[in-house]
Amino acid sequence: MNKKRLIFLYISFDVVAAIITWILFFIYRKYNVDNQIFQHFQISILSDSKFYFGLIASPIYWLFLHTFVGYYNKINRKSRLKELEVTLFITFFGTLLFFFVFILDDIVNYYNDYIKYFIFIFSSQFLLTYIPRLIITTSIVNKIHKGKIGFNTLIIGSDPIALNTYKSVIKQHPTSGNFIIGYIMIPEEDDDFLSAELPCLGKLSDLPEIVREYNIEELIIAIQNGKRKYIESIITMINGYDITMKIIPQTQDFLMRTVKTSAVMYEPLIVISPDYLSNFQKYLKRFFDITLSLLAIILLLPVYLFLAIGVKKSSKGAVFYTQERVGFRGKKFKIIKFRSMYTNAESDTPLLSSKDDLRITPFGKFMRKSRLDETPQFFNVLIGDMSLVGPRPERQYFIDKIVEKAPHYNLLLGVKPGITSWGQVKFGYAENVDQMIERLKWDILYIENMSLQMDLKILIYTAMIILKRKGK
Repeated sequence: MNKKRLIFLYISFDVVAAIITWILFFIYRKYNVDNQIFQHFQISILSDSKFYFGLIASPIYWLFLHTFVGYYNKINRKSRLKELEVTLFITFFGTLLFFFVFILDDIVNYYNDYIKYFIFIFSSQFLLTYIPRLIITTSIVNKIHKGKIGFNTLIIGSDPIALNTYKSVIKQHPTSGNFIIGYIMIPEEDDDFLSAELPCLGKLSDLPEIVREYNIEELIIAIQNGKRKYIESIITMINGYDITMKIIPQTQDFLMRTVKTSAVMYEPLIVISPDYLSNFQKYLKRFFDITLSLLAIILLLPVYLFLAIGVKKSSKGAVFYTQERVGFRGKKFKIIKFRSMYTNAESDTPLLSSKDDLRITPFGKFMRKSRLDETPQFFNVLIGDMSLVGPRPERQYFIDKIVEKAPHYNLLLGVKPGITSWGQVKFGYAENVDQMIERLKWDILYIENMSLQMDLKILIYTAMIILKRKGK
């Protein structure tokens, strides 16, 4: 299906809904104050500059809210029930915000007119937004159920479990939208039960190339319990791809209640989403990143001046130091720090700093102890290369060393790196690759438990470390 066309369709109807709601509300508001407005419609409505301002501002306002909550993401995987919930939520709070900003200072005959205005805006906006969405989404769902459109799907495994899974999927009616194009074998599987049904596209080591070549959107992992050790490798290999993974559940998966399930076939499959945060939380996290970074930069200006003078007097060289790091989905960027080492302290081979590192200046030791050398990274946050909280970004040289021993490090590249992290709070700076791997467990715990509450806790503990100068 053409996703861009589908997004355009949703946006177009949302714009129309916002415009019609504004026109109806503007006329209703004028009529409520003066029921003779239709006799001088040209003057009361068409000559009012606020009317035309609303025609432009209202669609922009509602489109921003819908985008903020991530409505236009995963446009082809919408649930009508979930869509009702999301539309109700954003319409209610959007109307509430609109009401307090634009309506409370309006002229009314009676105070209960405010209630009438709120109900009118909410009901009009909701109905005009949801009805077209319901029609479009129903059409898409029906096409998926009839097998006209779907998602390129790859089965991982080739044993009897994989064969039964495949047969269950293709026999399901209505269909789940899975276009199974092939399978791949995993190590330790000698018997191939799927060869008569599907083409074998390669081995587990070929997974990233297969995903790219065949535009895979879903993976169904159909392997026996004893071979679940490969799931970690699978997750690591597809990190960074927008893929939904579904796994045949075991009894303990239901008892532990640690994962969501989705009705595929006539039995539930464990669904592993590639998103650690909901779209709403992502935008909210970015909002706080920008807001708090701007506030921090303003408040730290005197501190920046003090640190700049200290760095300049401690040794010859530039005040700031930039270094290439690897960020979100492998993107390279320049991290900004106050220089804490002597100029040209590192030769061609990258080195990690240690407790008694002779390359660090006396003033640099002071800054590192209180983490003040990291504060220019608020600018990295504003640019969008980093977040306030997230795994610390590393250089490619050390990432290669870490991945040799701990391939699951690549999972960290699925989120933005941060100025501070759970690993930094619990462990501090690492002096060698083994310590970096030891710190890794805390960063993995963070991405598996990401939330705004967790970020707040880490920021509080980071502030305590800075104030007590207990940084490692």
